[in-house]
Amino acid sequence: MWLLNTFAGIAYKKTQYAASFIKIISIRNAWMNVMKRSLLKTYKASLLSVAVSAAFLSSNNVYAANAGDVADQAGNVKDFLTAGEVLADFRLRYEENSDEFISQRKNATALTLRSRIGYETASLAGFKLLLEGEDITAVVDDYSPENNDFDPVLDPEATEWNRVQLSYENQGFSAVLGRQRIELDNERFIGNNDWRQNERTFDAARVGYEIDGWNLQYIYIDQVNTQLSSELDADDHLFNISYSGLALGKVAAYAYSLNGEEEIDNSNSVYSSDTYGAYLDGKNDSDSMSFTYRFEYAVQTFEYNDRGDVDTDYVLAEAGLLFSGVTTKVGFEGTYGPDGFDQNNSVAFATPYGSNHEFNGWSDKLNYVGNDGLEDVYISVSGYAGPVKLIAVYHDYDYADDNTSLGRELNLMAEAQVNDNVTAGLKYAGFSTAEAYKIEGDPDVEDLNFEDASRDTNKFWLWVGVQF
Repeated sequence: MWLLNTFAGIAYKKTQYAASFIKIISIRNAWMNVMKRSLLKTYKASLLSVAVSAAFLSSNNVYAANAGDVADQAGNVKDFLTAGEVLADFRLRYEENSDEFISQRKNATALTLRSRIGYETASLAGFKLLLEGEDITAVVDDYSPENNDFDPVLDPEATEWNRVQLSYENQGFSAVLGRQRIELDNERFIGNNDWRQNERTFDAARVGYEIDGWNLQYIYIDQVNTQLSSELDADDHLFNISYSGLALGKVAAYAYSLNGEEEIDNSNSVYSSDTYGAYLDGKNDSDSMSFTYRFEYAVQTFEYNDRGDVDTDYVLAEAGLLFSGVTTKVGFEGTYGPDGFDQNNSVAFATPYGSNHEFNGWSDKLNYVGNDGLEDVYISVSGYAGPVKLIAVYHDYDYADDNTSLGRELNLMAEAQVNDNVTAGLKYAGFSTAEAYKIEGDPDVEDLNFEDASRDTNKFWLWVGVQF
Protein backbone atom coordinates (compact mmCIF):
# COMPACT_ATOMS: atom_id res chain seq x y z
CA MET A 1 0.00 0.00 0.00
CA TRP A 2 2.83 2.40 0.76
CA LEU A 3 4.16 1.83 -2.73
CA LEU A 4 0.78 2.61 -4.30
CA ASN A 5 0.48 5.76 -2.19
CA THR A 6 3.95 6.89 -3.24
CA PHE A 7 3.17 6.44 -6.92
CA ALA A 8 -0.14 8.24 -6.50
CA GLY A 9 1.57 11.21 -4.89
CA ILE A 10 4.14 11.48 -7.66
CA ALA A 11 1.50 11.17 -10.38
CA TYR A 12 -0.67 13.88 -8.79
CA LYS A 13 2.25 16.29 -8.58
CA LYS A 14 2.97 15.87 -12.28
CA THR A 15 -0.56 16.21 -13.69
CA GLN A 16 0.25 19.55 -15.28
CA TYR A 17 2.22 17.67 -17.93
CA ALA A 18 -0.66 15.45 -19.01
CA ALA A 19 -1.91 18.06 -21.47
CA SER A 20 1.36 17.91 -23.39
CA PHE A 21 1.09 14.15 -23.72
CA ILE A 22 -2.52 14.25 -24.90
CA LYS A 23 -1.83 16.95 -27.46
CA ILE A 24 1.08 15.07 -29.03
CA ILE A 25 -0.56 11.65 -28.93
CA SER A 26 -3.57 13.10 -30.76
CA ILE A 27 -1.47 13.79 -33.86
CA ARG A 28 0.41 10.48 -33.72
CA ASN A 29 -1.88 8.46 -36.00
CA ALA A 30 -1.85 10.92 -38.87
CA TRP A 31 1.89 11.45 -38.60
CA MET A 32 2.55 7.72 -38.38
CA ASN A 33 0.61 6.99 -41.59
CA VAL A 34 2.60 9.62 -43.47
CA MET A 35 5.87 8.20 -42.17
CA LYS A 36 4.87 4.64 -43.06
CA ARG A 37 4.05 5.55 -46.67
CA SER A 38 7.22 7.58 -47.11
CA LEU A 39 9.64 5.15 -45.54
CA LEU A 40 8.09 2.03 -47.07
CA LYS A 41 8.37 3.56 -50.52
CA THR A 42 12.09 4.12 -49.94
CA TYR A 43 12.62 0.76 -48.27
CA LYS A 44 10.95 -1.33 -50.92
CA ALA A 45 12.94 0.37 -53.67
CA SER A 46 16.14 -0.45 -51.77
CA LEU A 47 15.02 -3.97 -50.97
CA LEU A 48 14.16 -4.86 -54.56
CA SER A 49 17.70 -5.10 -55.90
CA VAL A 50 18.97 -6.91 -52.79
CA ALA A 51 16.09 -9.35 -52.78
CA VAL A 52 16.53 -10.25 -56.44
CA SER A 53 20.24 -10.83 -55.81
CA ALA A 54 19.50 -13.05 -52.81
CA ALA A 55 17.01 -15.08 -54.80
CA PHE A 56 19.49 -15.52 -57.62
CA LEU A 57 22.32 -16.60 -55.32
CA SER A 58 20.16 -19.19 -53.61
CA SER A 59 18.56 -20.51 -56.80
CA ASN A 60 21.27 -23.08 -57.58
CA ASN A 61 20.62 -24.86 -54.29
CA VAL A 62 16.88 -24.41 -54.00
CA TYR A 63 15.24 -24.24 -57.43
CA ALA A 64 15.45 -26.30 -60.61
CA ALA A 65 16.15 -24.39 -63.82
CA ASN A 66 12.91 -24.85 -65.72
CA ALA A 67 10.19 -22.49 -66.85
CA GLY A 68 7.71 -23.48 -64.15
CA ASP A 69 10.22 -22.95 -61.37
CA VAL A 70 11.22 -19.56 -62.77
CA ALA A 71 7.61 -18.47 -62.30
CA ASP A 72 7.69 -19.84 -58.75
CA GLN A 73 10.84 -17.86 -58.08
CA ALA A 74 9.20 -14.65 -59.26
CA GLY A 75 6.26 -15.34 -56.97
CA ASN A 76 8.56 -16.03 -54.04
CA VAL A 77 10.46 -12.79 -54.61
CA LYS A 78 7.17 -10.89 -54.69
CA ASP A 79 6.10 -12.50 -51.40
CA PHE A 80 9.55 -11.80 -49.98
CA LEU A 81 9.01 -8.10 -50.61
CA THR A 82 5.29 -7.68 -49.97
CA ALA A 83 4.35 -10.29 -47.35
CA GLY A 84 6.65 -8.93 -44.68
CA GLU A 85 5.90 -6.97 -41.54
CA VAL A 86 5.74 -3.22 -40.99
CA LEU A 87 7.49 -2.24 -37.75
CA ALA A 88 6.29 0.84 -35.86
CA ASP A 89 7.51 1.86 -32.42
CA PHE A 90 6.84 5.23 -30.75
CA ARG A 91 7.67 6.45 -27.27
CA LEU A 92 6.76 9.87 -25.91
CA ARG A 93 8.61 10.55 -22.67
CA TYR A 94 8.79 13.34 -20.13
CA GLU A 95 11.93 13.47 -17.97
CA GLU A 96 13.07 15.70 -15.12
CA ASN A 97 16.62 15.73 -13.74
CA SER A 98 17.58 17.67 -10.62
CA ASP A 99 21.32 17.24 -10.02
CA GLU A 100 22.86 19.31 -7.23
CA PHE A 101 26.44 18.58 -8.30
CA ILE A 102 26.77 21.78 -10.37
CA SER A 103 24.58 24.41 -8.75
CA GLN A 104 24.89 26.88 -11.64
CA ARG A 105 22.88 24.57 -13.87
CA LYS A 106 19.11 24.63 -13.87
CA ASN A 107 16.98 21.53 -13.39
CA ALA A 108 16.49 19.75 -16.69
CA THR A 109 13.09 19.24 -18.32
CA ALA A 110 12.80 17.12 -21.46
CA LEU A 111 9.84 15.97 -23.52
CA THR A 112 11.09 13.77 -26.35
CA LEU A 113 9.40 11.64 -28.99
CA ARG A 114 11.19 8.58 -30.33
CA SER A 115 9.81 7.30 -33.63
CA ARG A 116 10.90 4.12 -35.38
CA ILE A 117 9.45 2.92 -38.66
CA GLY A 118 10.75 -0.21 -40.33
CA TYR A 119 10.00 -3.11 -42.61
CA GLU A 120 11.07 -6.74 -42.34
CA THR A 121 10.57 -8.94 -45.37
CA ALA A 122 9.10 -12.41 -45.40
CA SER A 123 11.54 -15.32 -45.48
CA LEU A 124 13.11 -16.42 -48.77
CA ALA A 125 15.12 -19.64 -48.45
CA GLY A 126 15.77 -18.68 -44.82
CA PHE A 127 16.83 -15.10 -45.59
CA LYS A 128 15.16 -11.93 -44.31
CA LEU A 129 15.94 -8.24 -44.77
CA LEU A 130 15.14 -5.58 -42.19
CA LEU A 131 15.42 -1.80 -42.50
CA GLU A 132 14.41 0.57 -39.71
CA GLY A 133 14.70 4.35 -39.49
CA GLU A 134 14.71 6.27 -36.23
CA ASP A 135 14.03 9.87 -35.24
CA ILE A 136 14.32 11.51 -31.83
CA THR A 137 12.60 14.90 -31.58
CA ALA A 138 12.73 17.20 -28.55
CA VAL A 139 9.35 18.85 -27.96
CA VAL A 140 10.74 20.46 -24.80
CA ASP A 141 14.54 20.79 -24.82
CA ASP A 142 15.51 22.39 -21.52
CA TYR A 143 18.38 19.97 -21.02
CA SER A 144 21.98 19.38 -22.06
CA PRO A 145 23.40 18.47 -24.52
CA GLU A 146 20.69 20.51 -26.28
CA ASN A 147 21.21 23.42 -23.85
CA ASN A 148 24.20 23.43 -21.49
CA ASP A 149 22.49 25.78 -19.03
CA PHE A 150 20.58 22.73 -17.77
CA ASP A 151 21.35 19.38 -16.17
CA PRO A 152 21.87 16.51 -18.62
CA VAL A 153 19.28 14.23 -20.19
CA LEU A 154 21.04 11.87 -22.57
CA ASP A 155 18.46 12.00 -25.37
CA PRO A 156 19.86 14.34 -28.05
CA GLU A 157 17.86 14.93 -31.21
CA ALA A 158 18.85 12.64 -34.07
CA THR A 159 17.62 11.05 -37.29
CA GLU A 160 19.40 7.91 -38.46
CA TRP A 161 19.18 4.34 -39.65
CA ASN A 162 18.66 2.27 -36.52
CA ARG A 163 18.85 -1.21 -38.07
CA VAL A 164 19.84 -2.38 -41.56
CA GLN A 165 20.41 -6.12 -41.51
CA LEU A 166 20.30 -9.34 -43.51
CA SER A 167 19.48 -12.42 -41.43
CA TYR A 168 19.42 -16.15 -42.09
CA GLU A 169 17.98 -19.08 -40.11
CA ASN A 170 18.04 -22.80 -40.82
CA GLN A 171 17.82 -25.80 -38.46
CA GLY A 172 19.35 -24.16 -35.42
CA PHE A 173 21.89 -22.10 -37.34
CA SER A 174 21.45 -18.33 -37.47
CA ALA A 175 23.40 -15.40 -38.88
CA VAL A 176 22.90 -11.63 -38.96
CA LEU A 177 24.95 -9.19 -41.02
CA GLY A 178 24.68 -5.40 -40.81
CA ARG A 179 23.52 -2.77 -38.33
CA GLN A 180 21.78 -4.70 -35.60
CA ARG A 181 20.65 -4.89 -32.00
CA ILE A 182 22.79 -7.17 -29.81
CA GLU A 183 21.72 -8.34 -26.34
CA LEU A 184 23.69 -11.09 -24.60
CA ASP A 185 22.62 -12.74 -21.34
CA ASN A 186 21.31 -10.12 -18.87
CA GLU A 187 22.98 -7.32 -20.90
CA ARG A 188 25.41 -6.46 -18.12
CA PHE A 189 28.31 -6.57 -20.58
CA ILE A 190 26.71 -6.51 -24.04
CA GLY A 191 23.39 -4.77 -24.66
CA ASN A 192 21.54 -2.02 -26.52
CA ASN A 193 20.85 0.20 -23.48
CA ASP A 194 17.33 0.77 -24.80
CA TRP A 195 16.17 2.86 -21.84
CA ARG A 196 17.55 5.86 -23.69
CA GLN A 197 15.48 7.04 -26.64
CA ASN A 198 18.35 6.27 -29.03
CA GLU A 199 19.41 2.70 -28.41
CA ARG A 200 22.95 1.46 -28.99
CA THR A 201 23.35 -0.62 -32.15
CA PHE A 202 26.30 -2.39 -33.72
CA ASP A 203 27.60 -2.77 -37.27
CA ALA A 204 28.47 -6.42 -36.92
CA ALA A 205 28.46 -9.98 -38.22
CA ARG A 206 26.87 -12.54 -35.93
CA VAL A 207 26.61 -16.33 -36.22
CA GLY A 208 24.95 -18.70 -33.79
CA TYR A 209 24.00 -22.33 -33.37
CA GLU A 210 21.50 -23.93 -30.99
CA ILE A 211 21.13 -27.66 -30.38
CA ASP A 212 19.99 -29.82 -27.44
CA GLY A 213 20.16 -27.01 -24.89
CA TRP A 214 23.46 -25.62 -26.18
CA ASN A 215 23.70 -22.09 -27.56
CA LEU A 216 26.92 -20.91 -29.21
CA GLN A 217 27.40 -17.33 -30.41
CA TYR A 218 30.23 -15.50 -32.16
CA ILE A 219 30.04 -11.81 -33.05
CA TYR A 220 32.47 -9.53 -34.84
CA ILE A 221 31.83 -5.79 -34.33
CA ASP A 222 33.15 -3.22 -36.80
CA GLN A 223 31.39 -0.10 -35.46
CA VAL A 224 29.45 0.97 -32.38
CA ASN A 225 26.54 3.40 -32.86
CA THR A 226 26.05 4.99 -29.47
CA GLN A 227 23.09 6.50 -27.66
CA LEU A 228 24.56 9.97 -28.34
CA SER A 229 24.58 9.28 -32.12
CA SER A 230 28.35 8.99 -32.36
CA GLU A 231 29.94 6.30 -34.53
CA LEU A 232 32.98 4.59 -33.06
CA ASP A 233 35.34 2.32 -34.97
CA ALA A 234 35.79 -1.10 -33.42
CA ASP A 235 37.56 -4.40 -33.99
CA ASP A 236 35.82 -6.57 -31.39
CA HIS A 237 35.36 -10.31 -31.01
CA LEU A 238 32.63 -11.72 -28.76
CA PHE A 239 32.27 -15.40 -27.84
CA ASN A 240 29.39 -16.72 -25.73
CA ILE A 241 28.41 -20.32 -24.98
CA SER A 242 25.62 -21.53 -22.71
CA TYR A 243 23.92 -24.78 -21.73
CA SER A 244 20.42 -24.93 -20.26
CA GLY A 245 20.02 -28.69 -19.84
CA LEU A 246 21.09 -28.93 -16.20
CA ALA A 247 18.62 -29.29 -13.34
CA LEU A 248 20.66 -26.72 -11.44
CA GLY A 249 20.04 -24.05 -14.07
CA LYS A 250 21.66 -22.40 -17.06
CA VAL A 251 25.45 -22.21 -17.14
CA ALA A 252 27.40 -19.96 -19.49
CA ALA A 253 30.91 -18.79 -20.27
CA TYR A 254 32.03 -15.84 -22.34
CA ALA A 255 35.08 -14.08 -23.74
CA TYR A 256 34.77 -10.50 -24.99
CA SER A 257 37.77 -8.88 -26.68
CA LEU A 258 37.24 -5.14 -27.26
CA ASN A 259 39.87 -3.45 -29.39
CA GLY A 260 38.78 0.14 -29.85
CA GLU A 261 40.61 3.31 -28.98
CA GLU A 262 37.74 5.74 -28.51
CA GLU A 263 35.66 6.66 -25.49
CA ILE A 264 32.16 5.15 -25.24
CA ASP A 265 29.68 7.93 -24.36
CA ASN A 266 32.06 9.27 -21.69
CA SER A 267 31.79 5.94 -19.90
CA ASN A 268 35.41 4.87 -19.79
CA SER A 269 38.51 5.80 -21.75
CA VAL A 270 39.86 2.26 -21.37
CA TYR A 271 37.75 0.67 -24.05
CA SER A 272 40.32 -1.88 -25.21
CA SER A 273 40.07 -4.86 -22.88
CA ASP A 274 39.62 -8.62 -22.65
CA THR A 275 36.86 -9.92 -20.39
CA TYR A 276 36.45 -13.59 -19.42
CA GLY A 277 33.63 -14.82 -17.22
CA ALA A 278 31.03 -17.43 -16.33
CA TYR A 279 27.71 -17.60 -14.51
CA LEU A 280 25.04 -19.92 -13.16
CA ASP A 281 21.41 -18.79 -13.42
CA GLY A 282 18.83 -21.10 -11.87
CA LYS A 283 15.32 -21.51 -10.51
CA ASN A 284 13.84 -24.02 -8.07
CA ASP A 285 10.04 -24.36 -8.06
CA SER A 286 7.78 -25.79 -5.37
CA ASP A 287 4.00 -25.92 -5.05
CA SER A 288 3.69 -22.50 -3.41
CA MET A 289 6.86 -20.60 -4.26
CA SER A 290 9.92 -20.32 -6.50
CA PHE A 291 13.51 -19.68 -5.51
CA THR A 292 15.87 -18.04 -8.01
CA TYR A 293 19.60 -17.46 -7.94
CA ARG A 294 22.42 -16.11 -10.08
CA PHE A 295 26.16 -16.27 -9.41
CA GLU A 296 28.69 -14.69 -11.75
CA TYR A 297 32.40 -13.93 -11.85
CA ALA A 298 34.49 -12.21 -14.52
CA VAL A 299 38.02 -10.92 -14.87
CA GLN A 300 38.96 -8.04 -17.18
CA THR A 301 42.47 -7.46 -18.52
CA PHE A 302 43.77 -4.38 -20.29
CA GLU A 303 46.96 -2.44 -20.87
CA TYR A 304 47.22 0.61 -18.65
CA ASN A 305 49.74 3.29 -19.63
CA ASP A 306 53.25 2.03 -18.89
CA ARG A 307 52.11 -0.47 -16.26
CA GLY A 308 51.53 -3.28 -18.74
CA ASP A 309 48.56 -5.63 -18.36
CA VAL A 310 46.38 -5.16 -15.29
CA ASP A 311 43.53 -7.36 -14.05
CA THR A 312 40.22 -6.22 -12.58
CA ASP A 313 37.32 -8.27 -11.23
CA TYR A 314 33.53 -8.48 -11.30
CA VAL A 315 31.37 -10.41 -8.81
CA LEU A 316 27.60 -10.91 -8.65
CA ALA A 317 25.51 -12.93 -6.19
CA GLU A 318 21.72 -12.68 -6.23
CA ALA A 319 18.87 -14.67 -4.67
CA GLY A 320 15.15 -14.23 -5.17
CA LEU A 321 11.85 -15.57 -3.86
CA LEU A 322 8.52 -15.56 -5.71
CA PHE A 323 5.59 -16.02 -3.34
CA SER A 324 1.92 -15.05 -3.72
CA GLY A 325 2.67 -13.07 -6.87
CA VAL A 326 5.39 -10.95 -5.24
CA THR A 327 9.07 -11.32 -6.16
CA THR A 328 11.72 -10.27 -3.65
CA LYS A 329 15.40 -10.22 -4.58
CA VAL A 330 18.54 -9.52 -2.58
CA GLY A 331 21.85 -9.07 -4.34
CA PHE A 332 25.45 -7.97 -4.21
CA GLU A 333 27.44 -6.69 -7.19
CA GLY A 334 31.08 -5.62 -7.08
CA THR A 335 33.36 -4.06 -9.69
CA TYR A 336 36.99 -3.87 -8.57
CA GLY A 337 40.22 -2.20 -9.61
CA PRO A 338 43.61 -3.91 -9.83
CA ASP A 339 45.48 -4.72 -6.62
CA GLY A 340 48.45 -2.57 -5.74
CA PHE A 341 47.43 0.49 -7.76
CA ASP A 342 46.50 3.73 -6.04
CA GLN A 343 43.25 5.42 -7.04
CA ASN A 344 44.97 8.02 -9.22
CA ASN A 345 46.76 5.44 -11.32
CA SER A 346 44.28 2.74 -12.23
CA VAL A 347 40.84 2.02 -13.62
CA ALA A 348 38.22 -0.37 -12.26
CA PHE A 349 36.27 -3.03 -14.12
CA ALA A 350 34.24 -1.35 -16.91
CA THR A 351 31.20 -2.29 -19.02
CA PRO A 352 31.25 0.15 -21.99
CA TYR A 353 28.79 -1.97 -24.04
CA GLY A 354 26.46 -2.83 -21.15
CA SER A 355 22.85 -1.75 -20.66
CA ASN A 356 24.12 0.10 -17.63
CA HIS A 357 20.90 1.91 -16.72
CA GLU A 358 19.48 -1.41 -15.54
CA PHE A 359 22.26 -1.81 -12.95
CA ASN A 360 23.53 0.22 -9.97
CA GLY A 361 20.47 2.45 -9.79
CA TRP A 362 18.29 4.28 -12.30
CA SER A 363 19.80 7.66 -11.45
CA ASP A 364 22.86 6.53 -13.47
CA LYS A 365 24.92 8.38 -10.88
CA LEU A 366 27.32 5.53 -10.20
CA ASN A 367 27.66 3.86 -13.58
CA TYR A 368 31.27 5.00 -13.79
CA VAL A 369 32.78 5.58 -10.35
CA GLY A 370 36.25 5.24 -11.82
CA ASN A 371 39.33 4.02 -10.06
CA ASP A 372 38.01 2.79 -6.73
CA GLY A 373 35.37 0.38 -7.99
CA LEU A 374 31.88 -0.07 -6.59
CA GLU A 375 30.06 -2.43 -4.25
CA ASP A 376 26.27 -2.35 -4.55
CA VAL A 377 24.02 -4.15 -2.04
CA TYR A 378 20.41 -4.05 -3.19
CA ILE A 379 16.95 -5.36 -2.44
CA SER A 380 14.01 -5.26 -4.84
CA VAL A 381 10.30 -6.02 -4.53
CA SER A 382 8.05 -6.39 -7.57
CA GLY A 383 4.55 -7.57 -8.36
CA TYR A 384 1.27 -6.64 -10.00
CA ALA A 385 -1.69 -4.58 -8.85
CA GLY A 386 -4.22 -5.56 -11.50
CA PRO A 387 -2.65 -4.73 -14.88
CA VAL A 388 0.00 -2.47 -13.34
CA LYS A 389 3.49 -3.81 -12.69
CA LEU A 390 5.10 -2.24 -9.60
CA ILE A 391 8.82 -2.28 -8.77
CA ALA A 392 10.72 -0.84 -5.81
CA VAL A 393 14.51 -1.12 -5.44
CA TYR A 394 16.81 0.11 -2.68
CA HIS A 395 20.60 0.38 -3.21
CA ASP A 396 23.41 0.92 -0.72
CA TYR A 397 26.72 1.86 -2.35
CA ASP A 398 30.31 1.64 -1.09
CA TYR A 399 33.70 2.21 -2.65
CA ALA A 400 35.10 -1.24 -3.39
CA ASP A 401 38.63 -0.51 -2.24
CA ASP A 402 37.94 0.59 1.35
CA ASN A 403 34.15 0.16 1.87
CA THR A 404 33.64 3.91 2.34
CA SER A 405 29.97 4.76 1.82
CA LEU A 406 29.05 6.51 -1.44
CA GLY A 407 25.35 6.92 -0.83
CA ARG A 408 21.93 5.33 -1.11
CA GLU A 409 19.28 5.23 -3.80
CA LEU A 410 15.55 4.53 -4.04
CA ASN A 411 13.99 3.44 -7.34
CA LEU A 412 10.23 3.20 -7.95
CA MET A 413 8.37 2.25 -11.12
CA ALA A 414 4.80 1.55 -12.23
CA GLU A 415 4.07 0.37 -15.77
CA ALA A 416 0.80 -0.77 -17.32
CA GLN A 417 0.08 -2.67 -20.53
CA VAL A 418 -2.97 -0.65 -21.60
CA ASN A 419 -3.74 -2.94 -24.54
CA ASP A 420 -1.85 -5.05 -27.07
CA ASN A 421 -0.18 -1.96 -28.55
CA VAL A 422 0.01 0.69 -25.81
CA THR A 423 2.05 0.88 -22.61
CA ALA A 424 2.27 3.69 -20.07
CA GLY A 425 4.47 4.18 -17.06
CA LEU A 426 6.10 6.41 -14.50
CA LYS A 427 9.43 6.02 -12.77
CA TYR A 428 11.46 7.73 -10.05
CA ALA A 429 15.12 7.61 -8.98
CA GLY A 430 16.44 9.41 -5.91
CA PHE A 431 20.16 9.31 -5.06
CA SER A 432 21.37 10.62 -1.67
CA THR A 433 25.06 11.46 -1.32
CA ALA A 434 27.17 10.12 1.53
CA GLU A 435 29.64 12.51 3.15
CA ALA A 436 32.65 10.76 1.63
CA TYR A 437 31.27 11.26 -1.88
CA LYS A 438 30.82 15.02 -1.56
CA ILE A 439 33.28 17.29 -3.32
CA GLU A 440 34.87 20.34 -1.77
CA GLY A 441 34.89 23.61 -3.68
CA ASP A 442 37.68 23.91 -6.23
CA PRO A 443 38.92 27.49 -6.70
CA ASP A 444 40.76 26.46 -9.88
CA VAL A 445 37.53 25.59 -11.66
CA GLU A 446 36.32 28.87 -13.09
CA ASP A 447 33.11 27.89 -14.83
CA LEU A 448 31.63 25.52 -12.28
CA ASN A 449 30.19 26.16 -8.85
CA PHE A 450 30.54 23.39 -6.25
CA GLU A 451 28.86 25.52 -3.60
CA ASP A 452 26.96 22.83 -1.72
CA ALA A 453 29.36 20.00 -2.70
CA SER A 454 26.42 17.58 -2.98
CA ARG A 455 25.78 14.97 -5.65
CA ASP A 456 22.15 14.42 -4.65
CA THR A 457 20.06 13.63 -7.72
CA ASN A 458 16.35 13.18 -8.33
CA LYS A 459 14.94 12.00 -11.64
CA PHE A 460 11.38 11.46 -12.76
CA TRP A 461 9.97 9.95 -15.96
CA LEU A 462 6.48 9.65 -17.42
CA TRP A 463 5.93 7.91 -20.76
CA VAL A 464 3.52 6.42 -23.26
CA GLY A 465 4.68 3.81 -25.77
CA VAL A 466 2.92 2.54 -28.90
CA GLN A 467 4.06 -0.49 -30.92
CA PHE A 468 2.65 -2.22 -33.99
